[in-house]
Amino acid sequence: MSAPIITVLAGGISAEREVSLGSGRASALALARALPTRFLEVTTAALPPGLDPARDVVFSTLHGTFGEDGGMQRLLDAAGIEYAGCDAAASALTMDKSATKARAAAAGVRVAEGMTFASAARPSAAEVVARLGPRVVLKPNAEGSSVGLSLPEGPDAIAAALAGLTAGDWLAERRLSGRELSVGVLEGRALGVVEIRPRSGVYDFTSKYTRGMTEYFAPAPLAAEETATAQRAAETAFAACGCRDYARVDFILEPAGPCLLEINTLPGMKETSLLPMSARCTGLDFSALVRALVAPALRRFATRRGAG
Repeated sequence: MSAPIITVLAGGISAEREVSLGSGRASALALARALPTRFLEVTTAALPPGLDPARDVVFSTLHGTFGEDGGMQRLLDAAGIEYAGCDAAASALTMDKSATKARAAAAGVRVAEGMTFASAARPSAAEVVARLGPRVVLKPNAEGSSVGLSLPEGPDAIAAALAGLTAGDWLAERRLSGRELSVGVLEGRALGVVEIRPRSGVYDFTSKYTRGMTEYFAPAPLAAEETATAQRAAETAFAACGCRDYARVDFILEPAGPCLLEINTLPGMKETSLLPMSARCTGLDFSALVRALVAPALRRFATRRGAG
């Protein structure tokens, strides 16, 4: 039997399309050093033509809507195609920030107090302040890369931010104060802890994707127990949300401990991205990491082909 082909999907239809293309190209180049690999650019909310469940194992780097929310995963499942990363149910859950927090909190992970609402039924600034205090984070309930993020302070700024919301579901949260951490998880086990220090004080889209705007410390300069606590919280959140294979879990480290921000099931995958930084803390370089990320899907493919 011929070896499977790793088919890297990138692009997509979300606001994170260009980020995804960068992730996909970097991952495809790294995978091709050891495995038969091809790169496919996705331009519509549909399976690319020519995928063959007897040949292809998909490694998706699609971020955001359709790529990370279970849409592509459901199509791959229906076509009988094995793929790396979380399944459709876990992808849909973790794309919903409110649902993710509820599931993680039930497992004992600390989360920020928040309120979710449709833009057409937005609360007043007074309601937000009464519930969450005067410093809040306002963001779409189901977007990545900090798309749409704002951090208004005070009733007037909150009222202006609420008035400017576009259609869709939104999440307002108490703004956390502390160090921002990111932890990769590979097959249920936490990798290294990375600390993120944006020079602006806000890790928004500009800070993420503008060179020199953010400092990264990998491993994070934490006490051993702080590192272990963050790793345990990442593993707990990963398991509670039914994740498989890999993900990246982000926190704010408050005095009381790490507080969950979100789980990224298809995180950025350039060599300089957070998940590769986390992996390098444990001795995995970028090429070794991408091979490790696709390994569980290759095992599933081999098991299914053997059973067939």
